[in-house]
Amino acid sequence: MSVVTNNPIKFGTDGWRGVIGEEFTFERLALVATVAAKVLHNTYFSQVGSRTIIVGYDRRFMAEEFARVVANAVTAVGFDVLFSETFAPTPAYSWAAKELKALGALVVTASHNPGAYLGLKVKSAFGGSVPPEVTQEIEALLSEKVAPAAMTGKEETFDPWPSYCQALAAKVDIDKIKEAIATGKLTIFVDVMHGAAAGGLAQLLGEQVKEINSDRDPLFEGGAPEPLPKYLSRLFTVMKTHRETDKTGLTVGLVFDGDCDRIAAVDQDANFLSSQILIPILIDHLTLRRNFQGEIVKTVSGSDLMPRVAALHNLSIHETAVGYKYIADRMLATQVLLGGEESGGIGYGSHIPERDALLSALYVLEAVVESGLDLGEYYRYLQQQTGFSSSYDRIDLPLANMQVRGRLLKQLQSQPLTEIAGKEVIGCQTIDGYKFRLADQSWLMIRFSGTEPVLRLYCEAATLEEVHQTLNWAKNWAESN
Repeated sequence: MSVVTNNPIKFGTDGWRGVIGEEFTFERLALVATVAAKVLHNTYFSQVGSRTIIVGYDRRFMAEEFARVVANAVTAVGFDVLFSETFAPTPAYSWAAKELKALGALVVTASHNPGAYLGLKVKSAFGGSVPPEVTQEIEALLSEKVAPAAMTGKEETFDPWPSYCQALAAKVDIDKIKEAIATGKLTIFVDVMHGAAAGGLAQLLGEQVKEINSDRDPLFEGGAPEPLPKYLSRLFTVMKTHRETDKTGLTVGLVFDGDCDRIAAVDQDANFLSSQILIPILIDHLTLRRNFQGEIVKTVSGSDLMPRVAALHNLSIHETAVGYKYIADRMLATQVLLGGEESGGIGYGSHIPERDALLSALYVLEAVVESGLDLGEYYRYLQQQTGFSSSYDRIDLPLANMQVRGRLLKQLQSQPLTEIAGKEVIGCQTIDGYKFRLADQSWLMIRFSGTEPVLRLYCEAATLEEVHQTLNWAKNWAESN
């Protein structure tokens, strides 16, 4: 029986992932790796003239062993492999693919998912996620066995960190940040959430960076390596304690997800700052102090503060569906200053078309040092400048099964909502799911997972109380239909 007959392998917004030992097995991974290698060759060989594929991994349970399966499978069908000597951030492998002119990279990671999961991300020759048509081709070819090559490929090892860190350091005023740290003007706490970012900022900025949760814990303390407040109690406590004993200088908390392509931050008063807040700060900093120009690309779930800050600097806005690969497509098509998504992925047109949390961290630190403002102060300044303030939250609502998902989707299509939580619906975007604009300019977005029975609910409104009222309304709507 084919390894894909039951429980078909499906790629989500960035890669394929599944529960280790159930969906994600050595046999299934080897099959996906060989097909992905073939598709990467068909797609990019004419551009790079290479038969080399980067193979990397994060710090999850047996990640190195699964990466070894990938390398063996890929060389068996005739491709050369550059195998990582150590764990590293996913964007480091994307950078390596472009810098070393490889066909792409196959990265064993489950990103921000809980410890029971592992997965595979497929990165392109240009240093970003492959577009949807490439993952669709991989899925379509999984039923065809890739024959072993007459001559197996070669394998070499490499360390992805040095070149990657050198590239990042060149993009910011690294000396100014280091000086602020050395003189006590800046204190940095970083929660790497037991993931692949461990040691990264220390390599860039020195050992004075205060890193927590840097040990390898494949169970992630029973949670998930996702930069959300519910997983950051240790960072909040450490920063509050520091602020009580040292009120001088600026203090920044940074948070990276499991494979270091998502970022969040914490201000000196231990307030959580998602990318909904960081992206407007970065737009302002990069335009004002680095004179960057270009389009701002945001996913449809991004905050309304983003276009308002962009307007301050006469920058255009382009909206995409949720998923960084859509932002990457736009980066390849036009001049982009910054592309970002509400879940923490931010990338830059001056880099590779890939979300990169370490580079974002450096730009955030540069913004703090050069403005002299705490991140919370910077956020309030932008609210004042735009005359716009809001609150935001999101909930993921598990559904009983895919049939319930189908029923809710059909209802939205056949009976469009005209009123939500007592507010009139004045518009609806359908770029990705259903984003309802309400009469008071708040919005609710209802979006279905493409691979599992989960309903994603997003809301931005004037106050957090209104956000939660709207989200509760949406939850009740979903559960009563």
